[in-house]
Amino acid sequence: MAFFPLKLPLKTASSFFPSLLTIWIMMASMNCHGMDINSPKATNGAPFPWNKMRLPDYIFPVHYDLMIHANLTTLTFLGTTEIEITVNQPTSFIILHSQNLQITRATLREKSQDSTVEQPVTVLEYPPNEQIAILANKPLLMGHQYIVKIEYSAFLSETFHGFYKSSYRTQKGEVRILASTQFEPTSARMAFPCFDEPAFKAKFSVRIRRDPKHLALSNMPLMKSMNIDEGLIEDYFDVTVKMSTYLVAFIISDFESVSKMTKSGIKVSVYTIPEKINQSGYALDTAVTLLDFYEDYFNIPYPLPKQDLVAIPDFQSGAMENWGLTTYRESGLLYDTEKSSASSRLGITMVIAHELAHQWFGNLVTMEWWNDLWLNEGFAKFMEFVSVNVTHPDLKVEEYFFGKCFQAMEVDALNSSHPVSTPVENPAEIREMFDDVSYEKGACILNMLKDYLNADVFRTGIVQYLRKYSYKNTKNEDLWNTMTNICPTGDIQKTGEFCPRNQPTSSTLHWSQEVVDVKAMMNTWTLQKGFPLVTVTMKGKNVHIKQELYRKGVNHSVETGYLWHIPLSYITSKSDKVEKVLLRTKTDVIILPEEVEWIKFNMGMSGYYIVHYENDGWQSLTGLLKEKHMMFSSNDRASLINNAFQLVSIGKLSIEKALDLSLYLKHETEIMPVFQGLNELIPLYKLMEKRDMVDVETQFKAFLIRLLKNLIDKQTWTDDGSVSQRMLRSQLLLFACMREYQPCVQKAEDYFKKWKESNGNFSLPNDVTSAVFAVGAQTTEGWDFLYRKYQFSLSSTEKNKIELALSFSHDKEKLQWLLEQSFEGNIIKTQEFPTILHYVARNPKGYLLAWKFLKENWNKIIEKFELGSTTVSHMVMGTTNQYSTREQFEEVQEFFSSLKEKGSQLRCVQQALETIKENIRWMNQNFEKIRVWLQKCHLIL
Repeated sequence: MAFFPLKLPLKTASSFFPSLLTIWIMMASMNCHGMDINSPKATNGAPFPWNKMRLPDYIFPVHYDLMIHANLTTLTFLGTTEIEITVNQPTSFIILHSQNLQITRATLREKSQDSTVEQPVTVLEYPPNEQIAILANKPLLMGHQYIVKIEYSAFLSETFHGFYKSSYRTQKGEVRILASTQFEPTSARMAFPCFDEPAFKAKFSVRIRRDPKHLALSNMPLMKSMNIDEGLIEDYFDVTVKMSTYLVAFIISDFESVSKMTKSGIKVSVYTIPEKINQSGYALDTAVTLLDFYEDYFNIPYPLPKQDLVAIPDFQSGAMENWGLTTYRESGLLYDTEKSSASSRLGITMVIAHELAHQWFGNLVTMEWWNDLWLNEGFAKFMEFVSVNVTHPDLKVEEYFFGKCFQAMEVDALNSSHPVSTPVENPAEIREMFDDVSYEKGACILNMLKDYLNADVFRTGIVQYLRKYSYKNTKNEDLWNTMTNICPTGDIQKTGEFCPRNQPTSSTLHWSQEVVDVKAMMNTWTLQKGFPLVTVTMKGKNVHIKQELYRKGVNHSVETGYLWHIPLSYITSKSDKVEKVLLRTKTDVIILPEEVEWIKFNMGMSGYYIVHYENDGWQSLTGLLKEKHMMFSSNDRASLINNAFQLVSIGKLSIEKALDLSLYLKHETEIMPVFQGLNELIPLYKLMEKRDMVDVETQFKAFLIRLLKNLIDKQTWTDDGSVSQRMLRSQLLLFACMREYQPCVQKAEDYFKKWKESNGNFSLPNDVTSAVFAVGAQTTEGWDFLYRKYQFSLSSTEKNKIELALSFSHDKEKLQWLLEQSFEGNIIKTQEFPTILHYVARNPKGYLLAWKFLKENWNKIIEKFELGSTTVSHMVMGTTNQYSTREQFEEVQEFFSSLKEKGSQLRCVQQALETIKENIRWMNQNFEKIRVWLQKCHLIL
């Protein structure tokens, strides 16, 4: 049934809206909590009775009954929401969230056997806070329950949030429409009026009206379907468990599915468009395995009878943990056995592990407010690695964990960073919390705690936390209070309980605690931003330790007052036994049994801190790397590379010494040290590109090829080897070809010619496809052929590789066309635009185009991707964070300053400006030194 939402003035929309005069009289007599002389004005000019962003805490929902009827032809939907509420304080109004919903009728009745009459009520709207007020005809009584019923209509959202339109094109060219939801963090209010804050947990009964050719899904299993009209079916879904609004989900589509059962009888299904159903097998098997693992690890049964995983053709983020109905980008769920790469398999496994971990961390136990988002996301990120390490040992995920910590530190080293637990209020601030600090830093500090306590003690603590707060909401301190009085490392009792106070410890160090005060320790990591720099000075047998804030652009002689409880770990030249101690003071001394030649801290990068070795400490470690680099684990080698270059940024180590250390990479063969080396070295010539320093830039690129030449030459153009070896091969060959290393370019050209001549039917090794496509895209003919193949590919991995290759073109017209096409979203979906913008911004021929496109389309971008979202943040940083001149800084500053409320106050803008300032300072201090060093290095390599 087609319909169009009515948008009429309140006084004429329906008889249930009283006159303006009546509203004023009612308002004058009611108990207006939170109202003052500066009360906001509703859309009809009447005073709105609530002036706070957060909802009142004296009314809360118990149960929602939702009916949704979407019309996928007119792209509209009708809805009816009945909410059973409990009132804990007398009031004359109810404040709810609602955004872009055209309310056509609202009633209120008391929930009692003798009160079944629905009384029409007045509805006021206040769009700035995305709120509506239900004005009762008489005061609501404390302790009583009421039922609010609201009828409304709306358009399906054209963005990626709320109840939104998605589509896909069949191989025959037919466009098919579907509707899906994405409510986290504050978009449930776009689909139904609700108490859209995580602490307002309730149960939900969902009904969906649909066309017979479609399939409806929701959080719970389908209970029954009824024909209510010709060509219209209504599906009834079982009542949910108690949960937050952002976890509600429903989908209307023509998808197909495959299913399996877990050991405990949970039905797991993967849904996707019909033409890709053959790519769902890997995700299904992985989900079953991981769900079994989590039920065992948490010793808490998964509480729902089913778990659906759905691949949505249009999806802004990676995935969403809706309880029982997790949604994903197609590339995050579908695995093409013929075309998907090793990194794709790793990524899909990790994403599924993340969303299923959320079924406990986030869904079962939910943060009380978005300031503690990390309790959801940090834990889910951490559990990715815990679970996949056990269930998929061949992926060797432990090799990649610490890279997430370095990723977080890049942001956390800026003054514009924020504590893990940070006050937020409005939707834009809430969206900004979905960043590397909440996810990666959250995971890293949890891993640090687990490493210090030991895995069994840590697991006991978090299971206790989950059991205590099931179906409830928590604050940061609730987690630590649950884990108080934990035994020192290794001393858990057989009962699994925590040890009593004052249990003796085997440590002789005077600053090791007898009992770990987890709350005191972890508050130092969650309530203050940044991370510590630990400086180590050896004097005979005495190792002097000092901690201070690491921050780029800070004079480290200035006292900041920051102090952490740091779990230190170390080995020495005399002992490879890892010693662990807790530093709780600014300075202290470790007394070793004997003098040593060297000492290495932060073993396995288990701690969220970096280390500076004073005097000849770095010289000793650099020499050791060059002579016997296998003395340290690959993680430790990578962390030495990272720490050395981070110390250059604050003037603690010269760029020459950091570059000297990197020379050992000519002997390196393992993925993470090589990747970390590239992560530190590639940005150096990228900064030079933005300053047109062509001569030194060319020399530096040549130096990198010489440094890694032996390893590049050893790579086979096959899919052989472990996941790590395959991922290393893929990235190395792409790097070598893009740096125009001729043996690589020639091989790629040969492969591309065969592939093109076969019309794409020649089977390329998956690990070398990126390099082959990137080289092929350098000609007009090759670029055009790749784009044609892109249009009909059913493989997300293949399409992603083609997007990357197309973005490498040196033809500015093609790069501009690519930006426009991806933003338009016809052939290249708009969800790919942020990635393509980032790729073009990394292209020396395209970075100015990317920045110009961002500026000219800013208003459309924030409308589509939301102000404050991680996507917008990545676009801002991706287009600006390699700028390194004063002129570039001023241009970026001027643009964002002009935006005012449309972006000037975003944290990512502050981060971008701070990063450019740091780039300018860094280049001014180090460029000439690099130029001179390269001359000497030429004689060494």
